[in-house]
Amino acid sequence: MASYIGVIHKDTDSEYGVSFPDFPGCVTAGKTLDEAGRMAGEALTGHIALGREYGDVIPEPMPLERATAHEFAHDAVAFIVVPVTTIELDKTVRINLTLRESALRRIDEAARENRMSRSSYLVQRALE
Repeated sequence: MASYIGVIHKDTDSEYGVSFPDFPGCVTAGKTLDEAGRMAGEALTGHIALGREYGDVIPEPMPLERATAHEFAHDAVAFIVVPVTTIELDKTVRINLTLRESALRRIDEAARENRMSRSSYLVQRALE
């Protein structure tokens, strides 16, 4: 399992923003630190999956000392370690599922409550 450093910023009139020195362009935000942390995992996983689809090389995680000295770390309020499992680093594939409509409604409702996509929610629950 690889772990990447996320840099958390907060301006007075904004949510908590998270960026990743290893992945410029991968950013997310949350109203609370907890929400920002959850969103960071989702954003990073999606960013890596998309990069793999395009054939990008996924970098080795930057050491903490280098990440905290990175330009993204200027005015950081906190840092977060976001683990990415080898399953998440695998190629993302599209599948077709058959299930009852009532089950799909319950899945979608739970995903919304957790501020996740349907796919992310199903994967998270399967891996618990």
